[in-house]
Amino acid sequence: MRGGGPSVLGIVLAGGAGKRLMPLTADRAKPAVTFGGTYRLVDFVLSNLVNGGILRICVLTQYKSHSLDRHVTTTWRMSSLLGNYVTPVPAQQRLGPRWYLGSADAILQSLNLIHDEQPDYVAVFGADHVYRMDPRQMLDQHAEHGAGVTVAGIKVPRAEASGFGVITPGADGVQVERFLEKPADPPGLPGDPGHVFASMGNYVFTTKALLEALREDAEDPQSVHDMGGSILPRLTSQGAAQVYDFDTNHVPGETVRDHGYRRDVGTLDAYYEAHMDLISDRPAFSLYNRDWPIHTNPGSLPPAKIGAGGIVGESVISPGCVVRGQVTRSVLSPGVIVDSGAVVQGSVLHHNVRVGRGAIVRGAVLDKNVDVPPGATIGVNPERDRELYTVSDAGVIALGKGSQVG
Repeated sequence: MRGGGPSVLGIVLAGGAGKRLMPLTADRAKPAVTFGGTYRLVDFVLSNLVNGGILRICVLTQYKSHSLDRHVTTTWRMSSLLGNYVTPVPAQQRLGPRWYLGSADAILQSLNLIHDEQPDYVAVFGADHVYRMDPRQMLDQHAEHGAGVTVAGIKVPRAEASGFGVITPGADGVQVERFLEKPADPPGLPGDPGHVFASMGNYVFTTKALLEALREDAEDPQSVHDMGGSILPRLTSQGAAQVYDFDTNHVPGETVRDHGYRRDVGTLDAYYEAHMDLISDRPAFSLYNRDWPIHTNPGSLPPAKIGAGGIVGESVISPGCVVRGQVTRSVLSPGVIVDSGAVVQGSVLHHNVRVGRGAIVRGAVLDKNVDVPPGATIGVNPERDRELYTVSDAGVIALGKGSQVG
């Protein structure tokens, strides 16, 4: 953010292995997983930052990062004339021959990025959530209150809070009194004991506060060197942490229905349900907001084609698709072919999947290049599916990249 205002460096934490999203992460980092037909998960956080005027962004990568690095490098090309950039930064092992010990250690090992830019503020955002957010509004609150760190919080039911960092706000609703990382028995909010403020994993730091906290954390042998598990509790104990209520954030073009939408798609079931949120006439999350677009590069492909006998309803159909069969309540990525007599229902098909003549695919997520032979079935015989494929707790069937269909 330039033009006389404060300078902000964006750091996107994109190094997680994403094991709970297997087999989609068997060959790629979680932020590189396809979402919504043409996007990658990392496109959502990058679009939010860029739309919000944060135009110098480093994407910290680690595991199976080739697909992610290639996508960021080829898609996210900013104006070098103005000094703007989005760049992938692999684990550099600047502090010795080791991988990142945690998200805080990832930034510690990448301090050269901050020293080179000398920003006033550092926005540290996660890379694998589906949402819209204007970071300028969070930055404004941070600057107004003079916090060391501001963490974005979202209300979630207390029963679901054990997987999040839980924020206890002070009487003013802004100061963080306590920060608990994934507590077994999280405290409810005052006046609303059935809910908690959960951390979204998005932080704005005053640069000086971040550097001091990272230095102190690195010297602590008991630390887990994590942003939520280490840095936030440390700054909270110093009275330097504040919370930003995500529900107060508004982006241009939002609807009443999709205001405040945010999905953590870290499991197959959450990933599948987030896709189902896209397909209705009044979607819970709309991809069609032109005032706050989600940017990507869909490639040079012809328009989608619905052939003779093709039927499509309540679905997202990407460029390059050819549908000669029946597709309902599904999301098709570029290059998918559904042959005559085939039926695809409630499914997510990634790039270049082919569903052969007369085949049936129901309630499934098929990664790229899966070829479903003519007459084959997925989602018809649950016992057989569990023998052959990955099946989630809720019954979503998943086939990895290029998998053979039995």
